[in-house]
Amino acid sequence: MAFFRPRVSREAEVRYHADQEISRSFPELLERARQAEQTVRELRAAAADEIELLAAGQAFDKALTEALRAAEAGQRATFGVKAYDDRIARRKAKATPAGREWTAEVDRLRTLREENRMWGIPRVPRPVPAAR
Repeated sequence: MAFFRPRVSREAEVRYHADQEISRSFPELLERARQAEQTVRELRAAAADEIELLAAGQAFDKALTEALRAAEAGQRATFGVKAYDDRIARRKAKATPAGREWTAEVDRLRTLREENRMWGIPRVPRPVPAAR
């Protein structure tokens, strides 16, 4: 007796393998984000000017965004290939210990990035062109 078992789409398999590749770089991207955060903290402690803080805050934001994208790819890859096509499979995978771990990491990085965007990057006024 054969049962019909729907296979996942070819697109889902391709995305799954791409996410696996992207997620392999997560530890080094996270380390870059930690180094960028350390730079921002050191500049704040040294009372650096706003231009330096702006550049460091933007570098930290970029590093966090790259780490977040890798974490999201790792989360999707952990959920499995079926989760790309099926929302129920995605919800079930999110409830596993590995799924919860990746979800917590993604949420932590998103919160850190938003906090940096709101309070970590100083607002520097644009230069006003001279009147002729």
